[in-house]
Amino acid sequence: MITKRPRGTNDLLPAQTSRWQWVEEMVRKTSSSYGYQEIRTPMFEHTELFERGIGEATDIVEKEMYTFSDRGDRSITLRPEGTAPVVRAFLENKLYAQPLPAKLFYMGPMFRYERPQAGRYRQHTQFGVEALGSADPALDLEMITLPISVYQACGLEGFSVNINSIGCPQCRPAYREVLLQALRSVEDELCGSCRSRMERNPLRVLDCKVPNCRAATANVPAMVESLCGDCGDHFSVLTTLLDRLDIAYVNNPRLVRGFDYYTKTVFELTVPSLGAQDAVGGGGRYDGLVEECGGPSLPGVGFAVGIERLLLALEQQGNQDFPQSRLDGFVVHFGGATKSEAVALVHELRRSGLQIEMDYQDRSLKAQMKAANRLGVRWVAILGGDEWERRVLNVRWMDEGSASEVSLDRAAEVLLRAKEEQD
Repeated sequence: MITKRPRGTNDLLPAQTSRWQWVEEMVRKTSSSYGYQEIRTPMFEHTELFERGIGEATDIVEKEMYTFSDRGDRSITLRPEGTAPVVRAFLENKLYAQPLPAKLFYMGPMFRYERPQAGRYRQHTQFGVEALGSADPALDLEMITLPISVYQACGLEGFSVNINSIGCPQCRPAYREVLLQALRSVEDELCGSCRSRMERNPLRVLDCKVPNCRAATANVPAMVESLCGDCGDHFSVLTTLLDRLDIAYVNNPRLVRGFDYYTKTVFELTVPSLGAQDAVGGGGRYDGLVEECGGPSLPGVGFAVGIERLLLALEQQGNQDFPQSRLDGFVVHFGGATKSEAVALVHELRRSGLQIEMDYQDRSLKAQMKAANRLGVRWVAILGGDEWERRVLNVRWMDEGSASEVSLDRAAEVLLRAKEEQD
């Protein structure tokens, strides 16, 4: 019996990886154009990092983390998100001593034990960006425009921007009491999860997707009505900048995000065609996280995008224009001395920068031509006994349906020039 992959994971086969590589290239190009540099952190961290950073009362910490004890009896967790590890690396490697803000991006697998569904897996891939060391609302704007630029580069359409402000430690406590009082009046109408988290983290009740809970909390006071002067000014500057750039957005008072570290700005980008789980990315400001992780009091802001969700949205919109990698050529031989010559030729052509394949099963000419057709190569170079004696290749140009002879001594030069002209 064949062992199957764990539930909530996927194999990316060669036909799919070209799409991933293309999206990853768009991510890297766009992030670099905004001045962000790539950072890579371990796939597992000490559990305390996520308990302190994300918040012990969050669904992720309570229910979804892959946590285990290593051989040294240390509690280790596969990273469920990327921000806390980046902040840890920022502090441990003293990046705060360099000019700020530190502008970093990452891409890699995250792990959450949740119910698998379309575009949401227990091992999924996130692309994220973090800017550490500045409280400027212009950076909040940048965290919204950067993923928009990625989506536009990938050809995604029909996405919307939702924004909100959830205040700061100065103004949020007062709002918490106002919200809690409103929630207690409708407590009997809330689902079990909302009732259990209501006293610990009432803001999370606003994010519940259960229809009864949304109806029961439809008229609760909005956080923006309780913002302090600093938070109100910050949000006002952000909306003014969004208007200045003609970026359409929705003020969504129910948007709170799922992590405790967020302050002030939160935002989410959604694609309605994805259904109930329509988010393709989101983030916000986390001005207390660096200090919470043991560092100086430095502000931060960031976002994350699920690559699987982005690819799903592109596919649903009929965007099949993913570039496909294509082999340049296939060298056909007839065994014996021609095979030895073909091996040497393939090696030379690959060193010149061409992508080449050959037959390794000593198949017939007809079978080798079929294999070349299946691979979709640009040309087939036939090296038979007659060609070998005359030191030439019989090159069949597959797209044009024509053929020509090329000197073996000049094969790399001629075939490379032909590729450059076609490209």
